[in-house]
Amino acid sequence: MKKPKWVIEKEQARKAAGSETVWLFGLHAVRDALMNPKRQKLRLIVTRNAQGKLAEAIAAAGIQPEVVDARKFTAPIDPGSVHQGAALEVKPLEWGGLAENCIGRENPRVLLLDRVTDPHNVGAILRSAEVLGASAVIGTRHHSAPETGALAKTASGALERQPYLRVRNLADAIVELQNMGFLVLGLDGEADQTIEAALDGRRDQPVALVLGAEGPGLRQKTKETVDQLVKIDAAGGFGSLNVSNAAAIALYASQSH
Repeated sequence: MKKPKWVIEKEQARKAAGSETVWLFGLHAVRDALMNPKRQKLRLIVTRNAQGKLAEAIAAAGIQPEVVDARKFTAPIDPGSVHQGAALEVKPLEWGGLAENCIGRENPRVLLLDRVTDPHNVGAILRSAEVLGASAVIGTRHHSAPETGALAKTASGALERQPYLRVRNLADAIVELQNMGFLVLGLDGEADQTIEAALDGRRDQPVALVLGAEGPGLRQKTKETVDQLVKIDAAGGFGSLNVSNAAAIALYASQSH
């Protein structure tokens, strides 16, 4: 019996995901990945100078580096990348599902990203999420920034430590969080209520904040699925804020302080 087309496509997608690798670059990102026992490391390319600076991390990872001449840096990364003489090929991190990452903390806070595709923005959001104690950052498998060297560099180490989950469908993830007891707030410059007002008397509840891409903002389906639309209480409104700045402010405003 011939396999249906959708089964074949699913198998191919799984195989492609299994063989997917990421090239991280820059001393900071490479060092953090080398020191992360959960990170599967495949190939390390370094200049003699970078090898010296990363000596401890290389020893800890137990990886044999390929040492190259600085003028012939052969790693398959964008030529404009500021690699500082270090590039590491890795497998994307496996963080697991929503429940295991979002439940179990006191007053958990979660960020969801609705089609935020710029790796620099997502990297900056991961940094803020780590600093401000978010349980996870959740994007979609399609139309959101995947793990890349540029994202890792902007995240400045947070990619190794801050759960970054990518789900098939954002609306389904929102419903799943609602079923876990999360209050899900969507950020929208046109909203009537501020985050602080929406959380008045409810700060001990788990909260998820949904942010859309700059320009289009939240999709209609997302707006219909969240519990409430809220805005950042700021002069000039949310529209003038970069999405990564908005994420940091929203996360701070939602804390249970």
